Amino acid sequence: QVQLVESGGGSVQAGGSLRLSCTASGNSYSSKVMGWFRQAPGKEREGIAAMLIASGYTAYADSVKGRFTISQDNAKKTVAMQMNSLKPEDSDVYYCAASLSPQWAGLDRNKYDYWGQGTQVTVYS
Repeated sequence: QVQLVESGGGSVQAGGSLRLSCTASGNSYSSKVMGWFRQAPGKEREGIAAMLIASGYTAYADSVKGRFTISQDNAKKTVAMQMNSLKPEDSDVYYCAASLSPQWAGLDRNKYDYWGQGTQVTVYS
């Protein structure tokens, strides 16, 4: 079992920045890939960033590329996502997720095994 807890959400003006953190506990060392997703009401959960823990390899959705950065702190068992140049359309509930499979999960939500409870991000103009 892996438990994930997100933090760092909130409200920010367009053009501003937020930093989300995801703290893992339980059997977190078995996590091979960590990802960040977001979901608006009535829409599918969208993968926006993922990191292969062993190598640090990353992938981003086009909608956030160049603005968001995923990073890890193994000592603290956290994965963070720095979000810059935020836009109103970035307003969503953000989730972190963990995949235990050795195969690259990427931005495919169906390949993740554990999820956090989500944190709200609101960007106002």
